Amino acid sequence: MSEEQEKVSVRLVNQKIQFIGVSNANPDQPITFDYKPPLGDGLGYNGLELLLMSLSGCSATAIVYLLRKMGKTVSGLEVHAEGIRREQPPIKFEKIFIKFIVNSKDTKDADIQRAIQLSEQSVCPVWQMIKNNVEVVPEYKIIT
Repeated sequence: MSEEQEKVSVRLVNQKIQFIGVSNANPDQPITFDYKPPLGDGLGYNGLELLLMSLSGCSATAIVYLLRKMGKTVSGLEVHAEGIRREQPPIKFEKIFIKFIVNSKDTKDADIQRAIQLSEQSVCPVWQMIKNNVEVVPEYKIIT
């Protein structure tokens, strides 16, 4: 069995703490990391925002894939995620609320519930990595 590797790099680009990050797979799609003043200039995403985006994008991809594999028509999917942070160090998420809004004329509650369950259990690697460290509370809405 061969292992696939993901490779990324980040590079400091100013006199504060702004970084530009790229992946080897997408070197022309940089992401800017930064923090709020005074530590940073507030011109990029912080690590926790990127974690929420990673979870949102990964789980959205999994859910669309799974619903379509079930033979469902998915004309749109939107994900909203909110992380509740600890106030004291270590600053981290204690809980993440994630809502999936599915546009589909033929997806039923049981279908989206199964897709969310499979995404969490085995299909979305980001969810796999965080689920034992932070409570993730999913919900959904189907728009026909």
